[in-house]
Amino acid sequence: MFLFKNKCAVISVFSILIIIATVSLVTVYQISHHKVHARKRVIPMVMNTWDFKRATASAWEIIKSTKSAVNAVHEGCLICEIDQCKHTVGMGGSPDENGETTLDALIIDGATMNVGAVGGLRSIKSAISVARKVMDQTKHTLLAGDLATQFALNLGFVPESLLTDYSYGLWKSWRDNKCQPNFWNNVSPNHTQTCGPYYISEGLEDATEDEYGSSTNHDTITVLAIDEAGNIAAGGSTNGLIHKIPGRVGDTPIPGAGAYADNEVGAASATGNGDIMMRYLPSFLAVEMMRMGMSPKQAAETAIKRISSRHPRFFGAVIAVNIYGDFGAACNGMETFPFCVANEELGVKNFSIPCNI
Repeated sequence: MFLFKNKCAVISVFSILIIIATVSLVTVYQISHHKVHARKRVIPMVMNTWDFKRATASAWEIIKSTKSAVNAVHEGCLICEIDQCKHTVGMGGSPDENGETTLDALIIDGATMNVGAVGGLRSIKSAISVARKVMDQTKHTLLAGDLATQFALNLGFVPESLLTDYSYGLWKSWRDNKCQPNFWNNVSPNHTQTCGPYYISEGLEDATEDEYGSSTNHDTITVLAIDEAGNIAAGGSTNGLIHKIPGRVGDTPIPGAGAYADNEVGAASATGNGDIMMRYLPSFLAVEMMRMGMSPKQAAETAIKRISSRHPRFFGAVIAVNIYGDFGAACNGMETFPFCVANEELGVKNFSIPCNI
């Protein structure tokens, strides 16, 4: 009887300790959970690649007036197309081997997961506006080439030449330099010594990794935005690689590569050598890393390291924001990478980070 009572007492003590421990854990979780949800959000906000401050400021004004993240992304990209930012966005830059400028763009709504994109767009100045029409007026995600142009014309866009004296000069200098450098491999005659036309050659040569990387060649504006309601959007616009093989489409119009957004987590976007970066979907990866608890900076670094582990000299950067308006960036293949942020606390401010992750 005595032993039975002692056993009961021991069981009772253990039961009480388990209850106390459980209550404590629940309390700690509730406090922690409350702190997370009580955390201050620095929104609305806008962030974009490179030091395109006028684009940031314009997107910031739009998000404050229309209270729409999608409108802000559209506006930021549109301003860079108008300004021909570094001659790598919009008309008059990055001529292909034929001397023509073609455009890529994407916009994604993190509230609905709707996407609109265009690739290899010809003869229309605002690629981001056509991408917006693909998102708003169709059930498709991506239109490309001449038929993307026809889609735009059907909706009232005006055809215009994207050639300028500047882009023609770039193309002529390249032709005079025997079409060097270019993006061919495994062809004859020797593509490092002469222009085409080229033909398939026997044997395979080693491709030189990203030998053509710089902020004046792989540049893209990508924009991330969060409005007052917490809706998130992302997008980008570019005229792609200079002297690219006609028909080439880069990472910018590919969801998850050029940009990605999800209201539950945040958004991310990329700039750089799209032919390499699109193989790793860095924007999607960064968003998923934030979903798993990483900060925007850690998420961007993870996305960059995923690529640099295979391509140590690749040129590129990733920017990221989470639902609280925290932001971060990471880069590779350049000394520093500039980006711009706007919110109520900062105003419109340029940042720059070293590329030494």
